[in-house]
Amino acid sequence: MAVIPLADYERLVAAAEDAADLRAYDEARRRLDTGEEELMPAEFADRLLDGESPIRVWREYRGMTAAKLAGKAGVARAYLTQMETGKRTGTVETMRRIADGLGVSIDDLI
Repeated sequence: MAVIPLADYERLVAAAEDAADLRAYDEARRRLDTGEEELMPAEFADRLLDGESPIRVWREYRGMTAAKLAGKAGVARAYLTQMETGKRTGTVETMRRIADGLGVSIDDLI
């Protein structure tokens, strides 16, 4: 057991938290540099946060038409549009194909 002044203890805790923040930053930077993660402009992120369809937001961010994404995903354009508007839900397999077509993980669409 060791006893140290409270101020010293608080400085050690702050230093440990700073070190953890630096490790998290370094990992985030590595993931960006290797392409494992990407940055999205605020206007698209805000749309996601506002509850807009993730499929539509990602499709428009990628600069794709509904027809092009539907073709890449192997679904009818009308079906994709219905998914974007919330009129239909897709199966896990359909969501996976759409995610692949957009170059995102399925988690980004849920």
